[in-house]
Amino acid sequence: MLSILIPTYNYNVYPLVKSLHAQAIEANIIFEILSNDDGSKSALNLENQKINDLEHCSFFENENNAGLSNNRNDLVEKSKYENLLFIDGDSVVIKPTFLSDYLKSISEDFDVVYGGRVHPESVENDRKLRWKYGKFREDRTVKQRDKSIYKSVLFNNTLIKLHTFKKIGFEKSLIKYGHEDTLFAYQLSNIKAKVKHIDNPILHGDVDLNIVYIEKTKKALNNLNYIYKSKLIAPDFITFLNVFLKLKQFGLNYPLAFTYRFSKSFFAVNLKSKHPSLIVFDLFRLTYFCHINLKE
Repeated sequence: MLSILIPTYNYNVYPLVKSLHAQAIEANIIFEILSNDDGSKSALNLENQKINDLEHCSFFENENNAGLSNNRNDLVEKSKYENLLFIDGDSVVIKPTFLSDYLKSISEDFDVVYGGRVHPESVENDRKLRWKYGKFREDRTVKQRDKSIYKSVLFNNTLIKLHTFKKIGFEKSLIKYGHEDTLFAYQLSNIKAKVKHIDNPILHGDVDLNIVYIEKTKKALNNLNYIYKSKLIAPDFITFLNVFLKLKQFGLNYPLAFTYRFSKSFFAVNLKSKHPSLIVFDLFRLTYFCHINLKE
């Protein structure tokens, strides 16, 4: 018995649901597919309403934006089965055996199973930043993910047992974008959940425009700053925070914050170009974090 949960915001998830529905029917399992739009009030939801016409499938719309964490929590509350499969709404199923590969893991003694994600081989020039970061930093083989089983868990494509989820849940205070998965993965490590990584990726189908990803990165760093200052996570769980704290120890956070204020134009030119540098992106993230960390 499987509950497939798809949080979304201003996106047409009907093709994704339709492909998952076809695989579930073919597998002859007891299932449900639930998708919830988080208050976007998008015209695309007219297309998403077609999900309700598929057997065992439901589409919901929040009146107001509650944030990804609460959207995921709400989907779990609406679900009725023990096995929860979280999939991001902008995903594309690329394996005909995608669901059956997960079903093989359900009977095994694991609390969490992560299948991974891959990015397309190429994208338009105005999407190169998100694509580069995804392809060279996030896309990992099972062997690579096994080196750090908890830190490698993202909830774009993850099977988790309901009883394990209920021990943690997504942090309700996170109503803005960013690092929801990081905090959940940290909490999984705290309860020593049994995690298995498998080779069962989905494709990231909607790679952000450069300008959109830059703004999303800022939002994520603001959320990380909140998580850090609220002591919701041990800083040594996150490599980025480790680097920040070492710099802060020597007072280097001040000149880095100053660097951000006077280098914004340089960062923008490089990161919006058709050849964005991940080194420049790292410097942008670090200086921006130092800047906002001192502001509050």
